[in-house]
Amino acid sequence: MFRLLRPLTTSATYSRWLHLLIPGAVCSVWLFISPDTPWAPMVFAVPVGLLPAMRLAEGVQAQLLLTPAERGSPHAAISTSAAATWADRWRTVLWLEIRLLLCVAVGYATVWLLATAVDLVLTAAGAGPSGEWLVRGVEPHWWYTLLAPLPILVLLAVVAASGELITATARRLLGPSPVQRLTALEERTEQLLERNRIARELHDSIGHALTVAVVQAGAARAANDPDFTERALAAIEETGRDALDDLERVLRVLRESATPVGQRPTLAEADRLLDSARGSGAEIDADVSGPLEQVPGAVSREGYRILQESLTNVLRHSGAVPVRVRISVTNGRLEMEVTNPLTGSMGTPGGGSGLRGIRERAALLGGNAKAGPYDGEWRVHASLPLNGLG
Repeated sequence: MFRLLRPLTTSATYSRWLHLLIPGAVCSVWLFISPDTPWAPMVFAVPVGLLPAMRLAEGVQAQLLLTPAERGSPHAAISTSAAATWADRWRTVLWLEIRLLLCVAVGYATVWLLATAVDLVLTAAGAGPSGEWLVRGVEPHWWYTLLAPLPILVLLAVVAASGELITATARRLLGPSPVQRLTALEERTEQLLERNRIARELHDSIGHALTVAVVQAGAARAANDPDFTERALAAIEETGRDALDDLERVLRVLRESATPVGQRPTLAEADRLLDSARGSGAEIDADVSGPLEQVPGAVSREGYRILQESLTNVLRHSGAVPVRVRISVTNGRLEMEVTNPLTGSMGTPGGGSGLRGIRERAALLGGNAKAGPYDGEWRVHASLPLNGLG
């Protein structure tokens, strides 16, 4: 029983009732001007509904009165945008026609049922009915007072049912079109990709800086050499500054969505990564071939992060060991390989969020990346296509 009465306790039920009755104001004005043409508003609804802005106006009103809980939500079932296609315009026309018909039906039911309740009260009081309604030709009696609430209850049921009907119709006819749904899905996908990219940026940049700092501090303490300690502190300071710069870039993206991604580091700045790893005690043998300056921006930026995570992985798990770095641009691809002696602490192939991030970066660019033991060494190899990216 309570479930049946629940709609009567929500404000949306009565705001929907108001929404249903609003067209009656326009129709009543027209009937006052031309009472012989009650069908005219149905005809006028066709050219009016074809106006692109009418869909926007109807969507805003419907969202405000029919689904107030969804107002302003990007996932609202009722769209608040102008018609972009002819299909949207004709759906708006159909919506206006249905809304006018429901307005007439609900308006008539409202007046009829309220008048019936009044007639029952007047009949019970002996004053006689107020008009030609349900109560006609009956003798006055007090028990008609007990029947007076029944038309009110029927009216409330009509209001609740018609409110649900008009809301379902609005969701169907004023809801996002397939093009709008696809656009919203693409925007949502872009947002998720951006969040994942930012997470990888923070992991790679800050993780690299902290790893270098930890390795340098440990090496300085073990060496017990003032000169080495000074160099280690200088390396930690420089790496920290670079990490702060990277962090500022990422935070700027969060603050200003229009920040150009071109401000992110590229492989043209790979020397600072190699110098940072050398400063941590690793012996870096680097071989760079091919025109790196011609590598498209997207590939160069992601390649920088792949190299950064690869070096971080070496320093974190193997420490100051010999590392071979091979970067080449050949046959329309960027080939990167980082190898170092395999130690027991390197973990299993594919383990860790850093290695997973390397594979994700490569996959997003249409390339591939592998990490794991190879001929007694630990190898990270990434192959990224250059064509069609920038």
